[in-house]
Amino acid sequence: MIEVALTGGMGSGKSTVADAFVARGAELIDADRIVRELQEPGQPVFEAMVQRWGTGVVAEDGSLDRAAVAEIAFNDPDELKALGGIVHPTLYSEIDRRRGLFEGSDAVVVLDLPLLVGADGKSIADQFGDLAGIVVVDADTETTVERLVAGRGFDEADARARIANQASREARRAVAGWVIDNSGDLTALERNIDAAWEWITSLPQAQPT
Repeated sequence: MIEVALTGGMGSGKSTVADAFVARGAELIDADRIVRELQEPGQPVFEAMVQRWGTGVVAEDGSLDRAAVAEIAFNDPDELKALGGIVHPTLYSEIDRRRGLFEGSDAVVVLDLPLLVGADGKSIADQFGDLAGIVVVDADTETTVERLVAGRGFDEADARARIANQASREARRAVAGWVIDNSGDLTALERNIDAAWEWITSLPQAQPT
C-alpha cells in the first residue's frame, strides 16, 4: 500500500484533484464525506451537536443545518474548538478503520484531510503514522475567493473570513512533499495532477505491520 495525505484550503480545488486521483486508480478516504455521514440524523455526532447548540442547528427536514453550525463555529473560537471535540474523535477512528481495509494491499490510498494543517500552522500528519507523502493543492487567495463566490455562492466577506480561519498557504506548503498549483485553468491542472500521480506511484509501499 502507498498511502498519501491530500490537503488544501477552501476553493483550492482539492476535491477535483481527489476525484482525478480516483480516476487514475486511487482508493479515496474522504474526511469531509465521513463527517457528513457521522452528522446524519440519529448518529451520535448529530445528537451531540444538537445537545450543545439546540434545535437551531436542525433543518426543517430533520437533517443538520450546516450553514447554522458554520455561523456559530466560524465566528467563535471556543465553539469551533467544541465542534472539533465532538466530531474529530469519531472521525479519526472511522478513518483508521477504513485505512485498515487496505493494509497489506497494493492500493494507492489517498487520505483527503482538509484540516491536516490547523490554523495555528501545526500539522497532525504524525497522527496517521508513516505516510509515504503529503500532497498540497494550492491556489492564490484571490482565485480561491473568486471560486467560492462564483461557484459556491459565498458572500465575499464570508469567503475571506473562512479562508483567514484556516491554515495559511505557507503553512500547508511547508509540510508538502508535492504541491499541485491550481491557480490556472483545467488544462494546466490536469498536467499538474499527472505529474503528482507519477510522483505518488513512485513512492515506497508501506511495510505490513
